[in-house]
Amino acid sequence: MPPIRDAAADLCGMSATDLAEAIRSKQVSSREVIEAHLRRIEAVDPAVNAVPVVLGEQALQAADAADRAVALGGDLPRLHGVPFVAKSNIDVAGTPTTQGIRAFADAYPQMDAPIVERMKAAGAILVGCTNMPNIAVRWHCESELYGPTANPWDRSRTAGASSAAVAVALATGMSPLGLGNDGLGSLRHPAQCCGVSVLKPGLGRVPDATTVAGAPAGAIGAQLVTVNGPMARRVADLRVAFEVIAGYTWRDPWSVPAPLRGPEPRQPIRVALVTDPAGQGTAMQVREAVRAAARALENAGYVVEELEPPSIELAARTCLDMLNTPDIRAMWEMTAGILPAGTQQFLQQFYAEAGDPDPVASMQAFVTRHSLLKAWGEFQETHPLIVAPICTELAFKAGTDLSENRVAAEIHSLRMTTAVNALGLPAVAVPVGVAGGLPQAVQVIGPRYREDLCLDAGQAIEASLGIITPIDPR
Repeated sequence: MPPIRDAAADLCGMSATDLAEAIRSKQVSSREVIEAHLRRIEAVDPAVNAVPVVLGEQALQAADAADRAVALGGDLPRLHGVPFVAKSNIDVAGTPTTQGIRAFADAYPQMDAPIVERMKAAGAILVGCTNMPNIAVRWHCESELYGPTANPWDRSRTAGASSAAVAVALATGMSPLGLGNDGLGSLRHPAQCCGVSVLKPGLGRVPDATTVAGAPAGAIGAQLVTVNGPMARRVADLRVAFEVIAGYTWRDPWSVPAPLRGPEPRQPIRVALVTDPAGQGTAMQVREAVRAAARALENAGYVVEELEPPSIELAARTCLDMLNTPDIRAMWEMTAGILPAGTQQFLQQFYAEAGDPDPVASMQAFVTRHSLLKAWGEFQETHPLIVAPICTELAFKAGTDLSENRVAAEIHSLRMTTAVNALGLPAVAVPVGVAGGLPQAVQVIGPRYREDLCLDAGQAIEASLGIITPIDPR
């Protein structure tokens, strides 16, 4: 595939904030921007299979309405006329929330999810819904409805966990912004595999709600570890999208009206550097990525020290236990009949690693979580930020996540990531370079409700090390 060179295609390499400013200042029309991205989807998606549901006609209608608003003058919303994509387990009115499986092919929601509603209110235009693994299970993006999504850097490697297709759409210039979610690294793992930036917000920051008929509320463990978050190529775009979608709504009882920026931290900000979480082995390319991020932060005035927050291994195990309660296991057993064979195989391996559920141990996991939150909170009083690997290993060969012991290996390699899920802390994933033809990325973990500190540090890293996408599929 030829590289992006013409003027229209250049629009597909711009940031969301730059596109919004260009539309606002009449340098380009929203229709031109949307048409460019729709053409990019048409040209690129056959090679990667990331955006199977394209909402072209309604996106163009929205673009024309956006251009009429520009012509009338006056204040415009922050993302006016800018395209975005959404993962297909996020409600979009008029489009089924399929979660990748045939059983939900006609699962039409009554209204947009709160985050989609807020993006549209900010002027953003939805151009498509992305592929995802069946019911967001597996660390490789392959669905019963649409098949596998390819990694644009190396088709033989996985594009990552369940928000991978959003990451692929961003990495290949099909959209500057996306919405995904993260329960076991499903935002951050694709960021590492595809070379984009994401924000995993803290628990309660960004609402989650569905109006699909009969959709049950998740078990308490799933409610505590899973969050929606923005995805982009630039950290500045993450910040804008986060500010747009964050905040309380009655539709999500976990959502909170916390301020978007906290008190000014003591200067210089101290950063804990973790190159090998719990001392259990980390690939050299991953260690090098973490150290590159550390140097960038030091150059920006942060004080970086190599030390670990408390009990990483226990926190990761606690996440597993919170998702291995008797009620969750019973739910999977009841729904096994509608799940594809690959999903069932993954779940069997996942729960074999988790062990038999025990009611007492399940309750103890939530007690342990409370103790860990206190310990990490105390640690982050002196070291507010933690820079660490996302996955301690390189992106595995596509489709091998179902091979013997692969699920257990991924649980182990994502230990720092799942520890953060257990505690509901915010984290920004940001690319730091390329090694061996594959992207390198790190996560910057912050205290509760301090996404602002994570984003500040992410922007410092990006300013020093640059961005590495969009790219053409290879």
